[in-house]
Amino acid sequence: MLNDLININKKHEEAAMTIYDRVEQDLHEKFIITISGEVASGKCEISQVLARIYKKAGLKVKILHMDDYYKVLPEDRTEWRKLHGIEKIGYDEYDWDRINQNVDDFKDGKPSSLPCVDLVTNQVDELITDFNGIDLLIINGLYSIMLDKAHLRVFVEPTYKETIKEQMAEQKEELDEFRMKVLEQEHQVVQSIKPLAGFYVDYDTSMETFHL
Repeated sequence: MLNDLININKKHEEAAMTIYDRVEQDLHEKFIITISGEVASGKCEISQVLARIYKKAGLKVKILHMDDYYKVLPEDRTEWRKLHGIEKIGYDEYDWDRINQNVDDFKDGKPSSLPCVDLVTNQVDELITDFNGIDLLIINGLYSIMLDKAHLRVFVEPTYKETIKEQMAEQKEELDEFRMKVLEQEHQVVQSIKPLAGFYVDYDTSMETFHL
C-alpha cells in the first residue's frame, strides 16, 4: 500500500532470517512465499527484510500486499462492514481473481498490472510491473496462506492480545467498539485457516514448527 508506514526492528530481522534459512534448501525458479498472521503481527516488515536478504543473495524479489486487493477501499470499509454485517468480514473481501491473475503472470514471467492503494488519496492506482526475471514472489496478508499456488505458507505467531497492543501503539485506526468487533472477527477467521500454514515463526522463542 502506498504511503503506509512500517517499523522494522530486530524481531522482524530474526524472523526473516529464520524463513530464509528454511527456504534456502527448497528454493527453485519462480518460488512463492505467503506470510500470514494476526493484524499488526509484522507481516509487511518481515516481507521487506526477507526481500532485502534475497536481494543481497543475488535474487530478484517482488512483494505483493494483500491489503491492496480488498474489494472495498480502506476509507469505505467500515461503513460497508456495518451495512453488510460482521459475519461478512473474512477472506471473501479479497479479489481472489485479481490475485491469481497476478500470480499467474509472475509464473509466466510477463508484464502485469497490480492494484496499489494510496492511503492518502484513498484511490486504487495501477502499477505496471514486469515479472520477467523475477525469481521470488512474497505475498503478505491476513489470509494469504489460502493461496494454493504458494510453495511455502508462513504463519507469524504473535497472539491476538499481543497484536492488539501493537495496534494501540501504532494508532493507525481508532480502537472503538466496532473496530474491536472487526478485529475479533478477523482473529477468528485467521485462526480458522492457520492449519494451512506449513511453517510457523514465533518471535518469543525463535522456534519454528513444521507441518509434515
